[in-house]
Amino acid sequence: MELQHQVILSLGSNQGDRLKNIELCLELIHKEIGTIIKVSSLYETPSWGFESEAFYNCALVLHTSKKAEQILDEVLAVEKKLGRIRSENAGYQSRIIDIDLIAFDSEIIHAEYLQIPHPLMQNRKFVLLPFQDLKLDWIHPILKKTIPELIQITPDDSVCEIVQELENPLNSIRLNQYNYIAIEGNIGAGKSTLALKMAQDFNAKTVLERFADNPFLPKFYEDQSRYAFSLEMSFLADRYQQLSDDLSQFDLFKDFIIADYHIFKSLLFSKITLEADEFRLYRTLFDIIYKEMPKPDLYIYLYQNTDRLLQNIKNRGRSYEQHITAEYLDKINKGYLEYIKTQTDLNVLVVDVSDRDFVSNQEDYIFILSKIQEKSNL
Repeated sequence: MELQHQVILSLGSNQGDRLKNIELCLELIHKEIGTIIKVSSLYETPSWGFESEAFYNCALVLHTSKKAEQILDEVLAVEKKLGRIRSENAGYQSRIIDIDLIAFDSEIIHAEYLQIPHPLMQNRKFVLLPFQDLKLDWIHPILKKTIPELIQITPDDSVCEIVQELENPLNSIRLNQYNYIAIEGNIGAGKSTLALKMAQDFNAKTVLERFADNPFLPKFYEDQSRYAFSLEMSFLADRYQQLSDDLSQFDLFKDFIIADYHIFKSLLFSKITLEADEFRLYRTLFDIIYKEMPKPDLYIYLYQNTDRLLQNIKNRGRSYEQHITAEYLDKINKGYLEYIKTQTDLNVLVVDVSDRDFVSNQEDYIFILSKIQEKSNL
């Protein structure tokens, strides 16, 4: 998974219950469009370009993998859901809710219906002041100025005052009680994708399995009996070294560690792939190593049914995986579930994601986060 886009949205309302409109808008954006990482203070600002009641305004940082054009379509849908009726020829007017796409990473976009950065942002205090609250290291890609610099030179002399602080919907998911989270799942379950997404959203250090660098993996899928022991031993050694190094090095700039595997998977896979005598030797070595490894504070198992796994494997297109059988995946799933049942001292959360797409569908991602929060509250 690539890094998510950093999107800046500006919200405004001057009709009805302005605070409620803003709060509902934040909730819908977080639930349906992308993960809200930061929210500015709420400002009251005079109307700009016409005479009307004062506006409530705020800005937010959004994380999403979606393209700018798709985000624009989806914010318009949120406006409509909240009762906004847009008129192309009406000019400036009062509105229940107004959502503007201000910035998309540091990109410059000139399209018929979308201009990024917003062409008038430098002339609007009700955009600049909330944007400044977000404390981002962002420079206007055209004007080559920071937000504080744009505030200093803006021609807008209107008075924009802070009304109150706003609650970020993401704050309901509290992961700061954990130091080390491990996400596990079958081949193609999406564990690496989820680990990366959560790490970006919650400021975590990632520990990602280095399977792509293993020279025995393609050979194993061609001739399992010949290369199984070499593969499992190389994975065990690499996982031990990686976890030992990364878990011992605390990152002052990250809040916790999230890994896309737990070292116990080595034993699960080896039990499936190795002959009985090989497995006995492997088990002896594994038990020595396992005693030294720290256990995760939360172990998340992403369950996906075999049909969905096979489709995911096909879609990601790794040539050496294309001959993986349903029988092999069934054995892995069974091994994980049997392991989980025996782990009375491990904090385990099983989430069925067979019918969910937490990359393309924000609601599915929020579903997983809600399950984590429910587990945390127990």
